[in-house]
Amino acid sequence: MAQGLEEERAGTTAKAGPDIIYAAIDQNEHDLKEINRKIFENPELAFEEHQAHDNIVKLLKSKGFAVTQRAYGIETSFEAEYGSGGRVVVFNAEYDALPGIGHACGHNLIATASIAAFLGVAEALKKSGKEGRVRLLGTPAEENKGGKRLLVAAGAYKDVDAALMLHPGAQSRHNGRSGTAYAHTLANEKLVVRFKGKAAHASMYPFNGVNALDAVMLSYSAISMLRQQIRPYERIHGIVNEGGKAPNVIPDSASLNYVIRSNTKKEAMRLKDRVLKCFEGAAIATGCDWEIDMNEYFQYSDLRPNKKICTMFAEAMDDLNSPVNCDLQSQVPGLGSTDMGNVSYVCPGFHGFYGIPTEEGAYNHTPGFTKFAGKAEAHDLTIVAAKGMATAGWRVLESELVAQKVWQDFDDDEETQIYSP
Repeated sequence: MAQGLEEERAGTTAKAGPDIIYAAIDQNEHDLKEINRKIFENPELAFEEHQAHDNIVKLLKSKGFAVTQRAYGIETSFEAEYGSGGRVVVFNAEYDALPGIGHACGHNLIATASIAAFLGVAEALKKSGKEGRVRLLGTPAEENKGGKRLLVAAGAYKDVDAALMLHPGAQSRHNGRSGTAYAHTLANEKLVVRFKGKAAHASMYPFNGVNALDAVMLSYSAISMLRQQIRPYERIHGIVNEGGKAPNVIPDSASLNYVIRSNTKKEAMRLKDRVLKCFEGAAIATGCDWEIDMNEYFQYSDLRPNKKICTMFAEAMDDLNSPVNCDLQSQVPGLGSTDMGNVSYVCPGFHGFYGIPTEEGAYNHTPGFTKFAGKAEAHDLTIVAAKGMATAGWRVLESELVAQKVWQDFDDDEETQIYSP
C-alpha cells in the first residue's frame, strides 16, 4: 500500500509540470490581455503607478489570491503569494512608463509575463500538492530611482531562492533565434550635482559675482574630454538641469544630472571617482561650492544572470518552438542598466530578453517601440516567453537538485570584472 501511495504521488507530481503551467496561463488569456491593455493605455511614471497597482491587485484578488497592497512601505508596490513551506520563487512585475513616450520599454509586457508565470506556477503547486511558494512582487520605478533597490533594502528578497523576470526588445534573429537567456547589464551611478555661487548684475557688477553656470560648463567640458580615456563599454552621459534664470543675472545656482556606467559596480564606482574630480576642478576654478544631491543619488548594480536558470529557460523556449540564445561563456558587456542587477546580488536572478517585431530603428526608449509594445503580436510572444520563464521557476521549486545547482552558480559567481584593467 505504501508503494502504491508513492507511485500515486509520483504520478501527480509528474503531471504538475509544464503542461499544467501552460494550460493555466492559456485559461487566463482574456484577463492577461486585459491587464496588458490597461497598463499600456494608462502609462504612469516612477512611483506614480497607482492605476497599474490597483488594476493588478484587483485581478489577483478576483482569482482568490491574498495580496499585500503598498508592500514594504512603497505606495505602488504589492505582493501576492501562493503555497506553503519549501523554497520561494519570485516573479518581478514592472509597470512604470517613460516621460512623454509611455511604455517605450515594454513594461506593460514585463508585468503581463510575470503575472502569467505566477498564475501558472501557482496552479502547478496546487495540482501537485508539493511544498513551495511562488510570489508575484510589484516592483515600481525601474526607469527612475529603482524600486527594487528599496525592496532589497526592505528585505523583500531575503528568503528567495530565485527571482525572475523578462524584458522585451526589438526583434532580431540570429540562427533562427530571437532573444537572449544569458545577458549582462551595466552597473550605473546616477547623481545630481549642484554648484553654489554668488548672484550679481551681469553688466553693472559682474566682478561681484561667482558664476555657478561657469562651473557647470567647465564640468561638462571636462567630462567630455574624460570620455576619450574610458573603456569601450563605459558610458558617461548627462544634462544641465538648471543654468540660471535671466541672462543679465550671474547665476548663483546651477546643476547637472549625470549617469555613469561600467561593467561592474566596482568599476562604476571607480569611474564615478574620476567624474567627481571634474566637478571638483570646476568648483576650484570658478570659486563655487558644490555638492551631490543625496536625495537624487542612487546606484544600479550590474546584472549577474544565474547560469542554471538561464539554461532552463532556454530549454523551455526550445520546447515551445521559440528558441533563444544562451551563451554561458559570453563576456559581451551590457548596454543598458536595470535595478534587477541589485536583486541579482542578493539572490539568484534571471532577466531574460525576448524579441517583439518592430520597424527599423524602433528600439527601446523610442516612440516607435511604444507603438509595437501595445500590439497583439507582442502580447502573444510575451505569453510564450512567460511559459518558458514559469517552467524555469517551477523547476527550482520542485527539484532539490536544481535548487542546489542554482545556489551553487550564485555562490560561484563572485563579483568579477569581465574586462580587467
